[in-house]
Amino acid sequence: MSRVGKAGLGVTETATPRRRLTAQARKSSILAAARRAFTETGDMNGTTIKLIAERSGISEGVIYRHFESKDQLFFEAVVEPLKKAVDDLVTATELIDKDEPLTPERQLAGMTGLYKQLVATLVDVLPLLGLVMFGDPVVAKKFYRENFSVAMDRLAEAWREVENRYGFPFESPDIAARAVMGMALQLALESKHGKKFDRERAIALMSEGTVKGFFPTIEPTRRKR
Repeated sequence: MSRVGKAGLGVTETATPRRRLTAQARKSSILAAARRAFTETGDMNGTTIKLIAERSGISEGVIYRHFESKDQLFFEAVVEPLKKAVDDLVTATELIDKDEPLTPERQLAGMTGLYKQLVATLVDVLPLLGLVMFGDPVVAKKFYRENFSVAMDRLAEAWREVENRYGFPFESPDIAARAVMGMALQLALESKHGKKFDRERAIALMSEGTVKGFFPTIEPTRRKR
């Protein structure tokens, strides 16, 4: 393509080639578009692959190269952010006393950070989470057993390992993890729909109550080498 410059000379314009997305980047782009589409329609069955393709600016065939079905796409659209949040929380829990023994103050700070991250993630996926958890009972059971429950169990096991390093038997980390997830979900609902809700204050109070109610008081000197 050329244009005429001020001196009457032809100046060639070179179009900048579009950079091809990597397979992972394309998949992430499709998932983001799927979340928007599912959220807009509020209906898993009524959201077509065609609509998601339009939101992504690609063909339906490209979507099927990354996802076998709309069901798989729906699950990953909901599960991916939740799984990433839990992965981050488990990693943070595993490393919380790597450099220095855990103190009660750092334990509280860690729980506060956990609530903040979990609530923020749940706020983002609430519309989709509602669709999958309270829609088709078969889909809900599959999602809960294979994803939601597994996420809570992973967090519970990470907590158990920390407590073991300080010589404290943690009898019910699975119940503690489910209580935390439930409270985080309630805070997410209040954040999204409540009036004049002070999220920071609520998280601070919830974190303190969780640490005092579910966890033994940490004594740094008891850490096992």
